[in-house]
Amino acid sequence: MYGRDPWGGPLEINAADSATDDEKSRNLQDLDRAALSRPLDETQQSWLLGPGEQKKKKYVDLGCIIVSRKIFVWTVGTLLFSGFLAGFITLIVKTVPRHHHGHSPPDNYTLALRKALMFFNAQRSGKLPKHNNVSWRGNSCLRDGKSDPSTLMKDLVGGYYDAGDAIKFNFPASFAMTMLSWSVIEYSAKYEAAGELNHVKDIIKWGTDYFLKTFNNSADTIDRVAAQVGVGDTSGGSTSPNDHYCWMRPEDIDYPRPVYECHSCSDLAAEMAAALASASIVFKDNKAYSQKLVHGARTLFQFARDQRGRYSAGGSDAALFYNSSSYWDEFVWGGAWLYYATGNSSYLQLATHPKLAKHAGAFWGGPDYGVLSWDNKLPAAQVLLSRLRLFLSPGYPYEEILSTFHNQTSIVMCSFLPVFTSFNRTKGGLIQLNHGRPQPLQYVVNAAFLAALYSDYLDAADTPGWYCGPNFYSTDVLRGFAKTQIDYILGKNPRKMSYVVGFGNHYPTHVHHRGASIPKNKIKYNCKGGWKWRDTSKSNPNTLVGAMVAGPDKHDGFHDVRTNYNYTEPTLAGNAGLVGALVALSGDKTTGIDKNTIFSAVPPMFPTPPPPPAPWKP
Repeated sequence: MYGRDPWGGPLEINAADSATDDEKSRNLQDLDRAALSRPLDETQQSWLLGPGEQKKKKYVDLGCIIVSRKIFVWTVGTLLFSGFLAGFITLIVKTVPRHHHGHSPPDNYTLALRKALMFFNAQRSGKLPKHNNVSWRGNSCLRDGKSDPSTLMKDLVGGYYDAGDAIKFNFPASFAMTMLSWSVIEYSAKYEAAGELNHVKDIIKWGTDYFLKTFNNSADTIDRVAAQVGVGDTSGGSTSPNDHYCWMRPEDIDYPRPVYECHSCSDLAAEMAAALASASIVFKDNKAYSQKLVHGARTLFQFARDQRGRYSAGGSDAALFYNSSSYWDEFVWGGAWLYYATGNSSYLQLATHPKLAKHAGAFWGGPDYGVLSWDNKLPAAQVLLSRLRLFLSPGYPYEEILSTFHNQTSIVMCSFLPVFTSFNRTKGGLIQLNHGRPQPLQYVVNAAFLAALYSDYLDAADTPGWYCGPNFYSTDVLRGFAKTQIDYILGKNPRKMSYVVGFGNHYPTHVHHRGASIPKNKIKYNCKGGWKWRDTSKSNPNTLVGAMVAGPDKHDGFHDVRTNYNYTEPTLAGNAGLVGALVALSGDKTTGIDKNTIFSAVPPMFPTPPPPPAPWKP
C-alpha cells in the first residue's frame, strides 16, 4: 500500500506490519540523524510534535509591550505571593488577641484641671441642669429678683455663688468668666485633649446667660445694671437674716435677698463687657448667641464710659468684700476684648490711649504693680495687648503704647523670678504677691497663668526668651516659675498639703462653705440652726471637689478650720485663675496656644503711615 509522501517520493506502508512499540522506538534510532539535525520551522514542528510538546515561547506579547516570559512569570508570581502574604498577615493581626496599650496617663495638671472645673458646678445658683454632677446640690434661690420689689429686673435666677456664702457678686464673677474664656481661646486644644472643652464652655455660658439678665441686653443704651444679689453685712451687731449671718444650704434659703442696682458703675460694666466680649469669641461658631454677647458687651461698655463712677462707692455692701479701687484698668481691659471681639479699631484706639494707661497705673509702679486680681486687670491687659504686637504688629499709631505695654510685661515677668527681690517667698517657695496678707493663692495662680501664657506667646513668635536688664532668660525659666508655684499648691510644700480639695491624699476637709458643711439629709436647718455645722470640728460631710482654698500664711502655715475663711474659703475668681494656670501647664508643651482664633474678627491691618516731619526751617 502506497501513500503520498508530503515531502516527495513514495511512502510504503505495510499493513501487515505489526511491530511493537518497542520495535518502533528502536527503529527510530536508525533514522537519518543528519535529516533530524536540520532546523524546522514552526509549522513543521507543529506537525511532528503533539499539542503538549510544542516548544515554549521565550517572550509574551501583552499587546502594548513584549516581555520576556521568564520576567513575566516572576512578576506575576511575586505579585500573587505578596498579595497572599499581605492577606495572611492581615488575617493574623485581626484574629490573634493582642494587648491594648492605652494612652499615657494624664499628668497632675490635667487631673487637677478636671477637679478645679467641678468647683463651678457646685457654685451654680438657680435651676440646675441634669448633668451638674454634684450630688449634694439642688435647685436654689429660684425667686432672685422677684423677692425684691424695688428692682426692675425681676428674673435674676441663675449665675454663681461667689464663695462659701450664697451672694452673687457680679464684679468678681465677671472677672472669673473673662479669665475662663481667655483660657479657652488660647488653649482649646488642651481642653479638648483633657476631655473638658464642652464642660468649660458650659460653665462660661452659665455665667454669661446670667449676666445678660442683669441689664436690658436688647437695648443700645441702658441706665442701670444689677450689681449684686444677696447681702453680707453683719456689722453693728445686726441679727437680720442674710447670707453671712445665716449658715444654711442655698436650697433652704427662705429670707429675702435684696438686689443692688448701680447707675454709675464703670468698673463693673466694663468688666462685664469684657466677660461677654471674650465669651463671644469662645462661642463664635454659635453665630446668634455670639452676636447677642457682642451687642450686650457694646451696650455695657458704652454705659461704663457714659456714666462714670465706681460700683462700690458710697459705702455699699460690695465695698466690704469686693471694693474696686478704680475703673481705668477695666477700660483698658474691656476695650482690648471688645477690639478682639468686633475688630472695631475705635476700641483699640481707646485701649492704647496713653492717658488711659497713665490713669490705670501703667507708669506708677508701687508694691502691687504687676499683680493681677479681680480688682487690678492692668497686668492682664498688658499681656493681652502685647499679643497683638507680637503677632500682628499694627504699627502706627498704636506702636508706642503697645511697645510700652510689651516692655512692662517683660518687667513684670522678671519680677516673678527668684533672682529678683520684688516679692518675698516663703521658705517653701510660695511667692508672696500680696506681701504676706491673707488669702495669697488667688494672686499666685493668676501670676502662674500669665507667666505660662506669655512663655507660650514667645514660643509661638519664635522668640527664645526675654531680657531682664542685661541678662537673657529662656521661656523655660518662665514656665518653670509657673510650675513651681502650681506644684506648691498641689502639695509640694512643707505641709505636704494639697490646697485643691479632692486632689491628692491630704487636702482641707473643713472648707468654709455652707453647702459642703451641712449634710443633705432631708432636714431643713433654719438661719441659726446651721450654726452647729459651721462650728463643729468634724470634717465636711460633702466634698467640695476642685475648690482651691484661700491658702497658707507667709510662714507656710495652714489651719484647716471652717470658721477661719482666710485659710479655708474658696472663691470663683481664685478658681478661675487656677483653671487657667492648670490648662496652660497641662499636656504636651508642644501643643502651645491657638495663635489665630482670637484674631478671627480683626480685619487685615494696613498700618497708617506716620505724619510727615515738620518742614525744615533754617
